[in-house]
Amino acid sequence: MLKKENILMDQTAGSKEEAIEMAGRLLVQQGAVEEAYIDSMLEREKVVSTFMGNGLAIPHGTDEGKTSVIESGLSLVQVPGGVDFDGNEAKVVLGIAGKDNEHLDMLQKIAVLFSEEENAEQVINASSADEIIALFENEEI
Repeated sequence: MLKKENILMDQTAGSKEEAIEMAGRLLVQQGAVEEAYIDSMLEREKVVSTFMGNGLAIPHGTDEGKTSVIESGLSLVQVPGGVDFDGNEAKVVLGIAGKDNEHLDMLQKIAVLFSEEENAEQVINASSADEIIALFENEEI
């Protein structure tokens, strides 16, 4: 589900909102969500941080935002310099949108991949989108 065109490499973000908007914009560009989903992602972040640990944040929309989801999609923004997520440093911002709860399976596989610090470091330090896709395909995401 993660495709080359859905990955932004070596980005900088001045705020978590900026990073979330980048991830959301990729989801819009791939046709997975309507523009309104980005606002839903930002709204979710106000309620609870989507920082997961090991440098990973997984912004996603609110329950109300599900109406803006056209099809399940993933986007990845690599931020090697890090971006502050409420006192935690995210270096990988993984936007996610799920149709009919398909995202729950994706989330589980992503959690497994990033539970290993070594895997997280490989994604953070990857020099190409192909390298990231290969890591994700090993987990069959």
